[in-house]
Amino acid sequence: MSETPICSAKGCRADAVWVLAWNNPKIHTPERRKTWLACAEHREHLSQFLGVRGFLKDVVKFEDWEAPEGS
Repeated sequence: MSETPICSAKGCRADAVWVLAWNNPKIHTPERRKTWLACAEHREHLSQFLGVRGFLKDVVKFEDWEAPEGS
């Protein structure tokens, strides 16, 4: 079994290379960060989905991502 994280896009099984950090201000405290993982192909689509809703906070290369304390 692979330990490599996979893309969060529906039906995609590609390796994740991006972390999309997001927050829904209606239900999360301002410092809370939820994450979706994205392959190169789905990064833009997932970013746009979160962005038009005002949820997207950051996009970081998977290898550079450090989860905030308490996540």
